Parts: sequence; C-alpha cells; structure tokens
Amino acid sequence: MKETTTALRSLMFVGTASDVGKSIITAGFCRILKQDGYHPAPFKGQNMSLNSYATPEGFEIGRAQAVQAEAAGVPCHTDMNPVLLKPVNDKSSQVVLNGKPVGTQTAWEYFMANDRQELFAEVTKAYDRLAARYAPIVLEGAGSISELNLKQRDITNMRMAIHANATTYLIGDIDRGGIFASLYGTMSLLTPPERACIKGIIINKFRGDSRLFEDGRKMIEELCGVPVIGVLPYFRDIFIEEEDSVQLQNKQRTSVKDKINVAVILLHRLSNFTDFDRLEKDPRVNLFYTIDPAEIANSEIIILPGSKNTIEDLIALKNNGVAGAVTAAHKNGKTVIGICGGYQMMGELIEDPFEVESKTGTVTGLGLLPLHTVLGKEKTTLQRHFTYRQSAATCTGYEIHMGQTAVTSAGLEPVLTFSDGTTDGCYGSKTCWGTYVHGILDNDAVINDLLATDDATTFNYRQFKEEQYDKLAMLIREHVDMDQVYQNMKS
Repeated sequence: MKETTTALRSLMFVGTASDVGKSIITAGFCRILKQDGYHPAPFKGQNMSLNSYATPEGFEIGRAQAVQAEAAGVPCHTDMNPVLLKPVNDKSSQVVLNGKPVGTQTAWEYFMANDRQELFAEVTKAYDRLAARYAPIVLEGAGSISELNLKQRDITNMRMAIHANATTYLIGDIDRGGIFASLYGTMSLLTPPERACIKGIIINKFRGDSRLFEDGRKMIEELCGVPVIGVLPYFRDIFIEEEDSVQLQNKQRTSVKDKINVAVILLHRLSNFTDFDRLEKDPRVNLFYTIDPAEIANSEIIILPGSKNTIEDLIALKNNGVAGAVTAAHKNGKTVIGICGGYQMMGELIEDPFEVESKTGTVTGLGLLPLHTVLGKEKTTLQRHFTYRQSAATCTGYEIHMGQTAVTSAGLEPVLTFSDGTTDGCYGSKTCWGTYVHGILDNDAVINDLLATDDATTFNYRQFKEEQYDKLAMLIREHVDMDQVYQNMKS
C-alpha cells in the first residue's frame, strides 16, 4: 500500500430509507481508501442500535462504526459515534453520549428538547476532533434524509454533510421496489444547499444483469439531476457484520439432521447478535433464531443472548412458554449457555432497584445457575483478554452491561480468567454455563469445547473478516465509478 498525501474532502453516504446498505457501503469505502494509501475513519453522528461495542478506552459505540473502523484499519473511538440510542422499550431509549450513558429518555423527550442543539454541538465537535486525526472521514447517514418533520432536529444526515463539506452520495435499494419514486422523491424534498451536497446516486442490491437497467439508469439521472455512479449487485457471498437486527428474520431457520443444531432465543430486545457470527459459519453447526418450544427441544445447544431489557424479556419468555422449554431442554441433557443478559436470566433472582430497565423491580430467573443479579446505574464497558477454563490460549471479547452478578453457591468454577487475574461467569457443568463477555464465541478454544466433536477446527476469524472487507472493496471497485468519486472528493 502506497501512502498518499493528496488532500480529499470527506465522503458521505445517505439513504432513501433504513436498511438500504449505508453501513456496509461505508465499510467498503473505508477499506478502499485504506488500500489506496489514505488514513480514513468512519463517522455516524447518531446511531440507534442494540448492537454495540466497547472501545479500547472502555467506552461504548455502535457496533457498525467498530466494524467500519476495522475495515479502515484503525482503532474504534467514541468520536466515530458520539450519540448512540439503545431502545429499552417501545417508547424509551438509553442515551449514550461520547461513550457514556447519560440517562433514559422517551422519544418525545429526546427529539423535542431544545431541538437537540446541544447534541448537534457535541456531534460536530466529535467530527472535528476526528477530522483532525484522520483523512478522509467517511460519514454514514441514518434512515431517510427526507423526513421533513425531523429536519430541524437532524444531527446526523444533511446538516452533517454541510458541516463536513462532504462529497455525498444517495443510496437507494432497488430490491425493495419503488426505486424511481424513492430516489426522485428524496431529491425533490431536499433544500438547495442539501441538493448541492449530493454528487451522485448508488443503486444497491440489484439482482441480475445490470446492463438491462441501463435505460432506467438514464431515467434516474434525468429525474434527479445527478449521475448514477454505480449499480451494486445483490450479494450473498460476502459476510460483513450487520448493523442491526432487521436481518434476523432471515435467520429464523429450523433444525436439520447431520448438524449440531444451535437455537438462539429470539428476544424482543436482543442485543449484540454478532456474538453468533463466528459460530454460524462453523461447518458443524446449524444456527437459527427461534421462540418455538418444539425447535428448542430439537436443538442440541440453546443460547440465551444479551438483552437491553433483561427483566421484561425474561417475563415474556415465561409468558410465551419459552422459559419452560429451555429448562426442560436442560433437564433432558441439552446444553444451555447464557451471554450477558442471558447469563443473568439463567440465575435465581434479578433485581432492578433503580428501575434502570424495568419498573417491575424484581423477577425470579430460570434457576439454572446459582446467581443473584442486581442492576445498577453504572455501566461496565471493557475490552477483555482472557483464558477459557483450562485452555492456555489467549482469547478476546468485551463487556457491556449494567448489572453485577454474584455466584451464591461455593465450589463452582468461573468460565474464564481475565489477564488481570480476575474471573467471570459461572460454570455449572459442561451443559450449563454463562458469562458477561460478548465475543466469547469468536474464539476457537470456546467453540471447540462447546461443540465437543472429534473434528475440532481452527478458524482464523480475524483473517476471515479481513478477507471479507477486501472482497467488498473489490466488488465496489468493479461496479462504482471510483475515478468520479475521487474527482469529486478532490474538487
């Protein structure tokens, strides 16, 4: 890679709607700019997601920006995602500002207070700090840029494009239909200064031969007044971590023969589902998400994942029969493990004296492990190095949780030992254990012990992810006019 000193304007990708591919395209351009000798960094002013990550400094950001930073080859930092909203229920979200939780607000409180001027000031300061360390910055918008009722409170879309003087591209998803209306309508609703930022359009998720869309491409250019710089194909062979749980509906498969069936309980407030990406790619495994008691009974391994509202999700599991199915599976010799909120659920009691997540206060757990959890006001956010049980291999993961859990019975060993000598988790037996550490299943030592087969595998997950970023960059180079992109970034 040849280092370049050519100055480039920041680059931004905005969308006609949510889930049109902004996050993955941003990651791809972070990798392209890295390959071309620049020092890029990602930025998203505000992210709403239950998928988060701990920075090296021990703060919290959206997982998508951590993935994009990885694609750019730089450490993730809170300046890359200064505002993170983590929904607690259908009306309220925990607000994480510059990596630290500052309280829980309803949508009305968050969106209406002072038109969010103070938050926008924090967002622009974060961007300015980041731009002083990296260049170019690759910004990602949120949702649709044409929500007229929210524009004056916008802290992440076109106001940021204008602040950053960013070369901006509008992304539309042709797979969902209505591409002409969505692109034309979006452009028509922009103000003149906003329209001036848009230098082109990228059409995403095209199925088939894009040459057949040439007439449509010209029509879009005539309607919108900007060039279509690329038509990206729909792909299934490049694996980049998803930003949010929208795609989990595509992973609600069922159990199959000749595989180790792993059922991840599909919680309403499931968080950090990327914990299972490595396991899902193991050739020995059929992993799926479910709340079907019959499918749980047919699985060899059941995983209780993280949750942003552990108490309310646990109550829902008791009401819909899933809790009973999990405990019955355990009694029948199936393996049950819990991660973070799922670990808390496996215990005997969860208390929330400060109503951090729920007004219920106290709820009994599944009783699979002798644990007592108290949810507190302080959040633990740490990157971790550890060893798993008796394995000597160094493993990595991270913690993001509000609770503290005590093991109430003596004689049980921890699941892991951190590099500082402290421990975490409760190992009740080979078929029943839990831990607070996200990413624990990214490690071969843990995976091979969990699956307990004669054909243990070694899978370099870090190398695999690097290969995926390179494949994504190559795909974008093949289907996007990169010369035009660079020309606009230099102007």
